[in-house]
Amino acid sequence: MPIRTTSTDHGVPPPHQPVPPLWDGYCADPFVLQTHDGRYVMYGTTPRTPIDGRAFQVLVSDDLDTWEDAGGALVLPPSVPEGLEYWAPEVAYAQERYWMYYSRGRGDAGHQIRVASSAEATGPFEDTGDVLTAGLPFAIDPSPYRDPAGDWWLFYATDLVDGDRPGTVLAVQRLVDMTRLEGSTTVVLRASADWQRYEADRDIYGGTHDWHTLEGPAVLDDGEGGCVLLYSGGNWQTPGYGVAVAHAPHPLGPWTEEPDAEPLITSTGTGLSGPGHCSVLTDDSGRLHLFLHAWDPTSNRRRPHRLPLRVESGTVVLEESTEADR
Repeated sequence: MPIRTTSTDHGVPPPHQPVPPLWDGYCADPFVLQTHDGRYVMYGTTPRTPIDGRAFQVLVSDDLDTWEDAGGALVLPPSVPEGLEYWAPEVAYAQERYWMYYSRGRGDAGHQIRVASSAEATGPFEDTGDVLTAGLPFAIDPSPYRDPAGDWWLFYATDLVDGDRPGTVLAVQRLVDMTRLEGSTTVVLRASADWQRYEADRDIYGGTHDWHTLEGPAVLDDGEGGCVLLYSGGNWQTPGYGVAVAHAPHPLGPWTEEPDAEPLITSTGTGLSGPGHCSVLTDDSGRLHLFLHAWDPTSNRRRPHRLPLRVESGTVVLEESTEADR
């Protein structure tokens, strides 16, 4: 699939004034949905839990511009084991309930994808007790996607140490229902470029590897019967983190990228430091809004930002931000 932006012949927009954050607090891995009453809800990862006894920051808005703190989302057990972390929540609405997919683990080890449920978009979400990826050594960044036929799929990131570029890869499974996955893991995309390197000579899984990372999948329809996959690559702690695009006729693939394609969203192109882990919202007018996080000037907080996006004839276009987006 051709991948382009509106600004240059090289596929990477020139530097410009960065879009200001939507909220000045810490809210990484932002995921946004619209509720049935027209309000918008954002969920995000925080470096510490709990927030009012709950994990995950919740923000609410009536216009996508002004966001208010709505506390935490996920109710934690009465006794939280030391060092347990909660990452990257995304929420789907089905069967008249909201279903939150997230990972739980310690540091960068042992994370597994779990699911929680709530009658309200802002929570409280209660864990169902279901571990969706119990057979994998590591799984993060779950992202539910409903295809045009009405089937639900769960994209996520997991680890593979084989191949030329061992590291974190992107995978998918169909959701039999909102708490069960069908079959085994299908890998849809692996690292293919140097910009996706997370760390050289990383000691992991009993060996030393030049580790690469693909993570933070977000899937949407391409308008021509296929799918667009936006994903983040590289090291989330550095300015080299970015967002790239792949395309497929079906959630199971085959997923392809342009040869030697550069990332669509970079620090250089946006003026944001380490932009990544995005989600996409379609508003009532059909306009697409891409939400991602970036580091603040002190590199202490990952704050949420919004960028205008469109998919035109199967092509992903990152538009120049207007004053309304700033």
